[in-house]
Amino acid sequence: MAMPAQPRRAAPLGPLLLLLLLAAPAAHGYSFPQHYTMQYWTRRLEQEIDGVMRLFGGVQQLRGIYNDNRNLFEVKENVPKKLVEKVSGDIESLLAKKVRALKRLAGAAEKFQKAHRWQDNIREEDIEYYDSKADTEYEAVWLQQETNRLLMDQASQDQAMLRDLVNQDDPEGEEIEREKSNSLKLEFTEDVNFKTKVNYSYAAVQIPTDIYKGSTVILNELNWTEALEDVFIENRKEDPSLLWQVFGSATGVTRYYPATPWRAPNKIDLYDVRRRPWYIQGASSPKDMVIIVDVSGSVSGLTLKLMKTSVCEMLDTLSDDDYVNVASFNEKAKPVSCFKHLVQANIRNKKVFKEDVQEMVAKGTTDYKAGFEYAFDQLQNSNITRANCNKMIMMFTDGGEDRVQDVFEKYNWPNKTVRVFTFSVGQHNYDVTPLQWMACANKGYYFEIPSIGAIRINTQEYLDVLGRPMVLAGNKAKQVQWTNVYQDALGLGLMVTGTLPVFNLTEDGSSNRKNQLILGVMGIDVALNDIKKLTPRYNLGANGYIFAIDLNGYVLLHPNLQPQIINFREPVTLDFLDAELEDENKEEIRRSMIDGSEGQRVIKTLIKSLDERYIDEVIRTYTWAPIKSTNYSLGLALPPYSTYYIRANLSDQILQVKYFEFLLPNSFESEGHVFIAPREYCKDLDLSDNNTEFLENFIALMEKVTPDSKQCDNFLLHNLILDTGITQQLVERVWKDQDLNTYSLLAVFAATDGGITRVFPNKAADDWEEDPEPFNASFYRRSLDNRGYIFKPPFRDPSYRGLELENNTIGILVSTAVELSIGGRTLKPAVVGVKLDLEAWAEKFKVLASNRTDRDQLGTRRCDPSTSCEMDCEANNKDLICVLIDDGGFLVLSNQEDHWYQVGKFFSEVDANLMSALYNNSFFARKESYNFQSVCTPEAQSNTGAAPRGVFVPTMADFLNLAWWTSAAAWSLFQQLLYSLTYSSWFQTEDVTADSMESRETSCIMKQTQYYFSTVNATYNAIIDCGNCSRLFHAQRLANTNLLFVVADKPMCSQCESTKLPQAEIRAPPRDPNQCELVDKPRYRKGPHICFDYDAAEDTSDCGRGASFKPSLSVLLSLQLLLLYLTASRQPLSSASCL
Repeated sequence: MAMPAQPRRAAPLGPLLLLLLLAAPAAHGYSFPQHYTMQYWTRRLEQEIDGVMRLFGGVQQLRGIYNDNRNLFEVKENVPKKLVEKVSGDIESLLAKKVRALKRLAGAAEKFQKAHRWQDNIREEDIEYYDSKADTEYEAVWLQQETNRLLMDQASQDQAMLRDLVNQDDPEGEEIEREKSNSLKLEFTEDVNFKTKVNYSYAAVQIPTDIYKGSTVILNELNWTEALEDVFIENRKEDPSLLWQVFGSATGVTRYYPATPWRAPNKIDLYDVRRRPWYIQGASSPKDMVIIVDVSGSVSGLTLKLMKTSVCEMLDTLSDDDYVNVASFNEKAKPVSCFKHLVQANIRNKKVFKEDVQEMVAKGTTDYKAGFEYAFDQLQNSNITRANCNKMIMMFTDGGEDRVQDVFEKYNWPNKTVRVFTFSVGQHNYDVTPLQWMACANKGYYFEIPSIGAIRINTQEYLDVLGRPMVLAGNKAKQVQWTNVYQDALGLGLMVTGTLPVFNLTEDGSSNRKNQLILGVMGIDVALNDIKKLTPRYNLGANGYIFAIDLNGYVLLHPNLQPQIINFREPVTLDFLDAELEDENKEEIRRSMIDGSEGQRVIKTLIKSLDERYIDEVIRTYTWAPIKSTNYSLGLALPPYSTYYIRANLSDQILQVKYFEFLLPNSFESEGHVFIAPREYCKDLDLSDNNTEFLENFIALMEKVTPDSKQCDNFLLHNLILDTGITQQLVERVWKDQDLNTYSLLAVFAATDGGITRVFPNKAADDWEEDPEPFNASFYRRSLDNRGYIFKPPFRDPSYRGLELENNTIGILVSTAVELSIGGRTLKPAVVGVKLDLEAWAEKFKVLASNRTDRDQLGTRRCDPSTSCEMDCEANNKDLICVLIDDGGFLVLSNQEDHWYQVGKFFSEVDANLMSALYNNSFFARKESYNFQSVCTPEAQSNTGAAPRGVFVPTMADFLNLAWWTSAAAWSLFQQLLYSLTYSSWFQTEDVTADSMESRETSCIMKQTQYYFSTVNATYNAIIDCGNCSRLFHAQRLANTNLLFVVADKPMCSQCESTKLPQAEIRAPPRDPNQCELVDKPRYRKGPHICFDYDAAEDTSDCGRGASFKPSLSVLLSLQLLLLYLTASRQPLSSASCL
């Protein structure tokens, strides 16, 4: 079978062979341009670009203007070590104030609880509190609406039974009256700090949906925690900047201050404080956990599904300080995933576990010995990174008779350094005594999970057991911990929380034994924005920034920390090496910061452009130091040109007024349009995304206050007004005297560190698409980091077809930085440039890259077919492709008219064959990286089943069996129903977050590929060898620009078509990046420096319990009718998922 010709790597040519090929005339009498011809065209292009920029850019003139106004500003120095020292000290002071409030709260809570007298007969009406969900009542409303919908289609007898469903007694015999509430009725006022309505006189209470708020335990908890409100209020009086003060109780009650209504989701509220990252981190020391799952043949159907979901919920109780592995066992044990040892319980590793757990299949016989031996071997492996604190085994099974005492004797006794927790899953009649014995004999706990309703509570209560050594350790364990970054559940955005455990200080009256229960965790929030306010911004320049990391290497502060979607159940964990492009220098800096060391290093590194299309090689000075009394370390990255900066000193008020007038719109027609950066110049300035509106707000405020007003930032305001005057002088000295049309320019512009972007003429502002904040404009930041003239074509994605090209003039930005040298101090306070008319410059490009001479302007010299002469880009554009490509591989100019609408596209979309040759011959290097903060539309799942698979439907035999109707299995089914409606992944394919049913997007990993110039070649001749379809090409770098000039034969046939090089951001394929490989080379980290996992005085006698209740026959009949109706009315269900 004949195979099509394959494209081959472009081959470099020997001098003699290349000379013969270039000189040999083609069939039509033209030869490929000689090397010296290419050099000549290149020089003409370079001279034209340089001439235009010198004439219109005004770099030299702007330098003169700054020198002429030298008396109006000072040149100040950024001293990195002093900056880091000051900022770290300010952050330390901020957090220290929160710590004082936190300790006051924790101490008060322990005092109040110790003084509280337990009341067995306490009633709901005896307690007065603000129920944050009382005004929404969404659980009751939702259930009532669901019931009403069913009632319309049911017979009258069924209607009565379903009404009984809503009004049934609760399983303990206590009457549930959801619509009756003893909640306080409060009034709320809008608060700018909390971005919502609050009441400072009261705290609010949130109780999880699956906890009955009328129970004796909850009512006693509400009773004693009421006294915390006075402490909350006193704390705020001492520190008005305090945000949420929260007590998360081990019973599930959350009391937070100030009071505000709970943010009600669409359906069921799944918030449980005990599953929040900050609570988990504060309630126990780090954990080394091995989860083993019985997958023998007796585990099938609903039981296996319960196990899978239980494992997923268990994984959600782990934080980045913990390590975990998951294995399944029958006759043998094996890991469920590719992880062969304990791995960090970070988000990505847990995602792998959750996906692979779904693939577990039940078969074979049960051998507990195999499972436990595997788990102990995992925990004894000392050759890997792990928590080295609480060691535990969590076993999920449907039951068995073997106690595997010999295994415990071999691995765990007599010291019992590993706790064993056992979980009996599903409805069965096995003897659970062996499971209880295993847990009790190994300082663990025994739990039962008969149905899905029991999963959440029973997969988190093991934390109470782990808290025992902490409580017994007393004050030693009262260490304030600062969490990873996470999203506030009440809408304050990204924050960190200081946590402190709260202990039960009561004693057992009969034995005077110290109580070993953790009462909960106290937390005080600090918004990241409040920390950012302590960091310098504008004096660091556009490319300087402050960052901070924790002991895991995760960033607390970084300009690239910008999560696009928030999962309330998970912390926001972005590693420093993922926030930037990783290299060995940054690995060493990260390690030093984690170790709490101070340091400074000047490095050459790669950075992404702001628009993530380009890679630049830059010089940066990194300086770092620890933030004392915290687990954080602060760093500063500063480019060399930002060592110095300008501070305006406009003491002359007449001059202030004069310069300010050039900000007024009535001056734009003569002086050019001015965009001002939307910065917080004054406290009362209303910000707006619309720059025209923002300018109006700014002008209105300036008519009321002076630039020296105390409510204004004098540094920002004076620099803005100074730059207004300086750029206006550039208009007067340069731009007004030039005819832009002569050189086919659409606009000229200048942007400054002070926040001014002036575009001339005024009409050009209509098509100006760059960010009005220069520090957020890609052209501005790249011009500072690169010498020469930086071309920036308009962005075009691969699907762009240029339909609007006929109606709009397309412009190409060319910019360059203005470098000043004042008293031996170098700085770059501004960027200037021009905007080229694409069509006119494309024609100019053809002329400059042609055989037309300066004296032959009226006509192009053409070769006679019988005469051998060189082709050029103008006369032979049907045979010769001539293009300018920028350093990211994007098309800037072409002699092909059908390329014009493709300007701005990655060149592989235009000519894949030629772009591949350029890449293969090292004109371009490629950098691949991952964006871990992206959002994606959930991928559709296959749903081809003919019947519901997400819930058990009883058979006819079940209906005829009275024993089935009266068993706990039927009650389990209704619990499954309720949670299926809550966890939508059990019934439908939409991906949702735990606390909101509105999300239609999910977090995902995107793979990015950027190209940049290699330093290997400045000029190159080669042939793209593809048999009869071979092509010659020549590539030449244009000096003092970011352009590559390429001339190539037009492809004569399609046999040489190449695969397009990847450039567009794509969703990373499953398991990319390969977590299985990454965990074998884990990044350096440190866990908390304290561990509380053992105390000789620990009482382990409380080690397990059984099922909690059995429902009545009437309840079961009602529930089953509702279950059958819903399962019959819904569409086919998706398979189980816990993601």
